[in-house]
Amino acid sequence: METDHQLVVATECERENFNSTGPLHLTVVDWDNEHHRRSVAASLVSGVYILERDRQEKRDPKHALAPLWWEFFNFRLVRQLVDDVDQSIFGAIYEYELKTSPSEFKNKGIPHYVIAFRGTLTSRNSVTRDIELDLHIVRHGLHESTRSRIAIQAVRDLVASSQNRNIWVAGHSLGAAMAMLAGKETAISGTFLETFLFNPPFISAPLEQIKNEGVKHGIRVASSVITAGLAFAMSVKKPQQKNRSVETFSSLAKWVPNLCVNPGDHLCSEYIGYFQHREKMEQLGVGQIEKMATQHSLGGLVMTAMGKEAEPSHLLPSACLTINLAPAPDLKKAHALQQWWQPESQVNFKTQAYLYS
Repeated sequence: METDHQLVVATECERENFNSTGPLHLTVVDWDNEHHRRSVAASLVSGVYILERDRQEKRDPKHALAPLWWEFFNFRLVRQLVDDVDQSIFGAIYEYELKTSPSEFKNKGIPHYVIAFRGTLTSRNSVTRDIELDLHIVRHGLHESTRSRIAIQAVRDLVASSQNRNIWVAGHSLGAAMAMLAGKETAISGTFLETFLFNPPFISAPLEQIKNEGVKHGIRVASSVITAGLAFAMSVKKPQQKNRSVETFSSLAKWVPNLCVNPGDHLCSEYIGYFQHREKMEQLGVGQIEKMATQHSLGGLVMTAMGKEAEPSHLLPSACLTINLAPAPDLKKAHALQQWWQPESQVNFKTQAYLYS
C-alpha cells in the first residue's frame, strides 16, 4: 500500500514529466507565431524548475525529467545558474542546435540562446531562500540580492560573447522579476533583448480585483495624483536623482518585453490596470500626471524618503501585454506557468502593445 508521501512524490513526478504536461502538440514550431514562441519560452522556464527538482530528488541522469523540456525543441543545456546561498539551480542558459546550416536562423526568429529563470519552489531545500527573495521584491530591493547579480552578469556575459546573435530572456513569477531586471540592465546599455515575463509580481494593492469600474478608476486617479505629487516634491529636493530616474525610465521605452498575465492572479493582474489607466489619463488630458506617476512606486518613494534605497523594478514604460481571459478556478491555476503553452484552441488570449511616447 502506498504511503501519502509516495503518492505526493508520484503526483509531483507526473506534473514534472514533459510527456504528461508539456506542449506535445508543438511538433513543428512556427517561429513567427506568437503563441508558439511564447510556448517554447515557457517550456524552457519549466525546464529550470525541473532541473532543480531533479537535483533535490537526486535523480540520476537516466531518470532525470528536465532534459526533455528543452530537447523537444532542439535546445541543449549550456550552463546552470546556481544561487550562492543555498546552491539551488535558479536559471539556465540554452543554445539552439542547428539541424541544417547557419542559414536556418535567417528570417525565422529562432533564438540562438535563451536564458531562463524559475520562480519560487515550495520544496524544503529551496523555499527559504526563494521566500527571502520574494520579500526583497516587496521591499523593492531584489536588485541588491546576490542571485540577481549572478543573473544579470550571466546575461551581460552572454550578450558580450554572442556576437549580436538572437538572445531571449524568460522567467516566471520570481524568475520573471529576475528576467525583468536583466532585461532592463541590457536595455539601458542599448541592447534590447526579446523577453518573456510570465506572471511577474506587481508590488501594489490588487486593484484589478475590484469589480466596480468607477470605484477602481477613482482609486487609481487618487493614487496617481498622490504618487506624482510626492515624486515632484522629492525631485525638487533632489533634482539630480530625479533627472537620473527620468533618463533611466525613458531609455527603456524602446524595449518591449512580452508581459503575460492572468486577471485571476492578484500577484500580477495589476499590470492590466497599470497600462490601461495610462491611456485613460491621456484621454482625460492629465497624461503628464500619469507619466510621472507611472515611473514611481508609492511604496518606493516612501522608503526613499526614509533614507532607504529602493528600486521599483516592476515598473515598465512599454510592454506587449498578453492577458489570458480563460476562466481560472483558483489562484494556483491563474498563476501556473502551464497555462502559457496550452493549445491555442484551449486558451483565450488578448494581446495589446503599450508604448511610451
